[in-house]
Amino acid sequence: MIAENLRKIKSKLKPEITLVAVSKTKPNEDILEAYNIGHRDFGENKIQDMTDKYEALPKDIRWHMIGHVQRNKVKYMAKYVHLIHAVDSLKLLKEINKRAKNEDRQIQCLLQLKIAEEDSKFGLDKRDLLDILKSDALKSFEHVKIVGLMGMATFTDDEQQIHREFSQLENLYFDLKDQYHFTTLSMGMSGDYELALEHRTNMVRIGSKIFGKRDYDNW
Repeated sequence: MIAENLRKIKSKLKPEITLVAVSKTKPNEDILEAYNIGHRDFGENKIQDMTDKYEALPKDIRWHMIGHVQRNKVKYMAKYVHLIHAVDSLKLLKEINKRAKNEDRQIQCLLQLKIAEEDSKFGLDKRDLLDILKSDALKSFEHVKIVGLMGMATFTDDEQQIHREFSQLENLYFDLKDQYHFTTLSMGMSGDYELALEHRTNMVRIGSKIFGKRDYDNW
């Protein structure tokens, strides 16, 4: 079923769009079912869970940290994480740079813009985001590379609201893309990725439509 779901979604996506299969709460067996048909990009929102899976699963998997990141836990994923999606402070970037330096690697990151009209989402406002991009501190971080932006729309049935929120991120991304050599616009999840595609996203994060409903009882 997982393989079938994955193929169905990929058939709707252009080749240049990266599909991150959100495997949080899911067992290794489910991830391997997707892996065995060629999928390599998986997303987790807890560093410890992701690290456990990294240790147990094939090493050519590209692990995406899609959840809010606590600075004191960056060290656990620094040696392997492929892309950190939800960077929302210069302090966090400083810690990522420090830990990446220790591992002699450069870690790719996305800055998270707060686009949702609801209060529960993390993220930067536009001014703070621009302050980070222009900061001398960022220029000194040789082991961090900002490759684009990420955002999450409000969880709502109001498609016009979702369009407004995605449009805000789309416009900012393409305003900054050339100046900062951005390559990645990450927006769109299981419930709204088809709307995000209309706003030129090139990375979507899809979980339940691939793996089925999540079981949080044992998580």
